[in-house]
Amino acid sequence: MEKLHLVGTEDTPEVLLDPSSNKFVISGRSLPEDVTTFYQPIMDWLDALENNPLSAIKFDIKLEYFNTASSKLILDILMKLEEIHTSGACKINIVWHYQEDDEDMQEAGDEYKDLVEVPFEIVAY
Repeated sequence: MEKLHLVGTEDTPEVLLDPSSNKFVISGRSLPEDVTTFYQPIMDWLDALENNPLSAIKFDIKLEYFNTASSKLILDILMKLEEIHTSGACKINIVWHYQEDDEDMQEAGDEYKDLVEVPFEIVAY
């Protein structure tokens, strides 16, 4: 599996999906102008993961903010991770990070956790 690294900007999160270092992180702010185009490489990478599974992945999501359009694509990513986990191809553990005083991001993590059947931790920092 090749590494996918998208450098974060003011409007897009940093994405690092790197099997060689065992780091799988989406962090920052997500309000890209064309959310589908931005997130497509991540979905493509996850499709490739399904065909070339790793033994286990800890997938960290550490978003400070995301807009409504991004929320749908984040759910798509989580559902794809659930599909990979459920198939037995790869053990997935999702860790949703939020600033301890950010109730909105904590609630978003709780809502996502309820929507997917995959080990899902919610951690304040």
